Amino acid sequence: MAETVQISNSQFFEEVASMLSEGATVTIPTLGSSMLPFIKGGRDKVALRSPQGIRRGDIVLARLEGNRYVLHRIYRVSEDRVTLMGDGNLQAVENCASCCVIGVAVKIIRGGREVDCRSRKERLKAAIWRRLLPLRRYLLACIRQTWR
Repeated sequence: MAETVQISNSQFFEEVASMLSEGATVTIPTLGSSMLPFIKGGRDKVALRSPQGIRRGDIVLARLEGNRYVLHRIYRVSEDRVTLMGDGNLQAVENCASCCVIGVAVKIIRGGREVDCRSRKERLKAAIWRRLLPLRRYLLACIRQTWR
């Protein structure tokens, strides 16, 4: 029987950051609903790699103030800062320095299927979703009802 070890979120993400900085691709489970409809917490996993060449629309793992970590999409990029927003959020955004982005998602793993979240098709879907921000409240309500 496999032994289960529990560690804190900060320990977990520090180890993830270390592995990413060494060039490894790391797959992590997801929690929460802030990335609906593209990522469903508790069901999907995300494969991350080192965050070189990040751009608007990328899904990234970032360390925020207070040693909090989020997996959200880049909404805006400036010279040394990024603004993040979860696809399932209506208005909440997070800001952090570009150096606080510790990983970029390359795949979403849903069951046995892998989705290349940096593909042209997935970027187009995310861009359309971003433009639907005024309607998100209603769309997310329908999605949440369907996925119960």
